[in-house]
Amino acid sequence: MKKLTIFLLLLGIFGSCKMDLDQQPISDATSETFFQTTNDFVQGVNALYNGLQKYPDRLMNLSETRSDNLYAISDGGVRDWEGINSFHKTIASNPYVQEAWYTNYNVIFRVNNFLEQLQSKGATVITDEGLRNRMEGEAKFLRAFLYFDLLRYFGKVPLIDHVVSAEEAKTIPRSNVEDIYTFIIGDLNKAVETLPVPAGYAEADRGHANKYAAKMLLGLVYMTRSGPTLGIEGAGQASNEWSKAVEQFNEIIASNEFLLLDKYADIFSYNNERNKEVIFNIEYASGANPVVGSTFPWVLVPDNWFNSLGLGTQGGLTIRPVSNDFMGTYVTDDSRRPFCIQEGYIYNKVAENRPFIKKFVDVTKVPASRMDWPINYIVFRYSDLLLLKAECILNGAPGNSSTDVDAVVNQIRKRAGLTTELANVTKSQLMDERRREFIGEGLRWFDLIRSGTVEPVMKAWIAKEDQAKQMSDFQLNYILYPVPQSELDNSPGLYTQNPGY
Repeated sequence: MKKLTIFLLLLGIFGSCKMDLDQQPISDATSETFFQTTNDFVQGVNALYNGLQKYPDRLMNLSETRSDNLYAISDGGVRDWEGINSFHKTIASNPYVQEAWYTNYNVIFRVNNFLEQLQSKGATVITDEGLRNRMEGEAKFLRAFLYFDLLRYFGKVPLIDHVVSAEEAKTIPRSNVEDIYTFIIGDLNKAVETLPVPAGYAEADRGHANKYAAKMLLGLVYMTRSGPTLGIEGAGQASNEWSKAVEQFNEIIASNEFLLLDKYADIFSYNNERNKEVIFNIEYASGANPVVGSTFPWVLVPDNWFNSLGLGTQGGLTIRPVSNDFMGTYVTDDSRRPFCIQEGYIYNKVAENRPFIKKFVDVTKVPASRMDWPINYIVFRYSDLLLLKAECILNGAPGNSSTDVDAVVNQIRKRAGLTTELANVTKSQLMDERRREFIGEGLRWFDLIRSGTVEPVMKAWIAKEDQAKQMSDFQLNYILYPVPQSELDNSPGLYTQNPGY
């Protein structure tokens, strides 16, 4: 098993080596040698962000593909996403499932090492207390972000807040969901306390986590915990913390740092990154060596479309069609439809009529390397915040549901070119609007779970969409993914597999 060193992290090496809890800690000697100056710590915290490189791809593979937005039955041989889409029971060794576990823990181990070095040497090495506190806030934001990701996919997971040895890792069981939430909220409260607003960063560091990103994540954590339990040990705890979420969102709104852009397409423009709608994004840089560009733009796009345009292959992928059900939700003149969805093409005189998501592709910006797309991924944006706040109000948080909710939904619809205004918007209508607004962004699956509608929606959708009878029946256990089989094999008896697998 490969051992990651600080040197490799600073080169931006992301690697695809297998990482699990049976790993050696990052070398103490390497850490002690490296962290000697303020600049060393600056480079160290910058390197932590490298671990988010594959996060957007994970959303496409595990969330978007799992939802009713895509009917991803492969027609070019069995693809790894098919078991995800079709609710197969035998996906404990699926590479997408393993990546979610291993990559998140890989970065958590880096964060823990960084925080221990900051604790032991930061006060001596970094004379600027504000910088030292900011670094702690960034690291804790990232750790909370990673644990929240693990929690939503797997439910109970091992909670590790310090550098551990290989032998110690083999003894750490999965923690209860409530304990994980307590830890996440603690990290986020520290991040809110210590992180600056976006303007508090130098221009070169503006892509780092800021105070409002921490508040946005904290609000989403409260909302997710407020969702119904659904009879599983998942993210929903029925905690009724909708008002706590709104408190976080209101502070972001009151800052006047963010606004809705006039045109939907401008949010995702390659020439308009870090625009006023962006609260937090994952930064990529095309043309670097080693490569630190993005790959998510082509994850849901078939190669033959690129080939039909004379742009060469990207990921060697076949089509993951957008579901007929989703396409049926559009109304005339919705500008999001032509921007987000490609509806057919011809390659080698063969017509492909099934639609697919091309939302993140600018065909004038296709890079020389398919691994090096020059576009950031927006994790949190202002339109999401406004619609999440509306959801909280519909669930009983302070606000006027007939005024505040309608105003937000109609504002989003107006931007999309829709002239018909809605009145007395219901939860179902709100979720439908979120589905169209965030198609391809990996939010739909989590929206269904948080709203408690995942079971009836998915069962009805499969019955309607799966005329070829390729999918398994949906059951609530499939809200969670299985613990990777390699983790079960690594420490026999330490973990119990999630039910249903």
